Amino acid sequence: MDAELPEAPVSRPAAGWEDAVALTGFILVAVGQASNQVLARGLAGSVPPFSLAFFRWSIIAIGLAPFAIAAIRDGKIPLAQNLWPILAAGFLGMFLCGGPVYIAGITTTAIHIALIFALSPIMVLLISAALGIEHIGPLQWLGTALALAGALLIVSGGHLETLTQSSAAWGDLLVVGAMLGWSGYTLVQSRVAPRASLLARVSLFSAAGALCSLPPALQEMWATPAAVFNARAFEAYVFAGLVPGLMAYAGFAWLGARFGSVRTSLVLYVAPIASALLSWVILGEPPKLIHLVGGLLILGGVWASLRK
Repeated sequence: MDAELPEAPVSRPAAGWEDAVALTGFILVAVGQASNQVLARGLAGSVPPFSLAFFRWSIIAIGLAPFAIAAIRDGKIPLAQNLWPILAAGFLGMFLCGGPVYIAGITTTAIHIALIFALSPIMVLLISAALGIEHIGPLQWLGTALALAGALLIVSGGHLETLTQSSAAWGDLLVVGAMLGWSGYTLVQSRVAPRASLLARVSLFSAAGALCSLPPALQEMWATPAAVFNARAFEAYVFAGLVPGLMAYAGFAWLGARFGSVRTSLVLYVAPIASALLSWVILGEPPKLIHLVGGLLILGGVWASLRK
């Protein structure tokens, strides 16, 4: 015991350095994730949405393919047993969170998209409780109520009649559908070939998402080829595939491996802040008081719901 005491001060600089690396990683991953929401709003329908989704997921699938190929060769991803689960995960997490979000960006803001997606842990909790996977305690019910109230405040703009009268609200509802898809993906993906690495599985899920996005993308290519095949669209495809794609997924996997899933989950709280700041700086859309109030309700509710 006495011999171990002098070592404590020596470890503090290393711990401080590790915390700095973690904070930097959280910020970079959060910015990477938020950049897709800013992209959806910034393009505002100028690039066909399903073509953008198709090329984005294709870039991610190809970029991470070495991880998937290695896992398949090592027998960690038996394709025959996992084909339908992979397609289901790709549909829920990639297809539903691809084209529909880019369509929503025409009428709703990046801040709305980020805050609505922040509800995903609440939905995962509710689905898990409904399936008997997890028990919800009083604090978690309170957190759920707060988060849902915050989401309703943001989507309605403080006026419930806008849910049926405003085109912007329909854009928000598209994002709600995408968020529900992401929640389903969160539950499904961890059960698909769990022996394989996250990046190997994301490669296959992205390939499935690209496959699901291909039919509407082909329709866009046929109907508006000039909008699909031009320099601006190409830049959007590459950016979407690299920054909110390869960089964000690889960074999240690295954070999870180095700092654990609990600390990595803090990205949930940083991403909406990053989206608000990027929207302000890049799009000239500063957050409003309703975003602050609704965001606090959502993030506070998520925090409470994740407490045991």
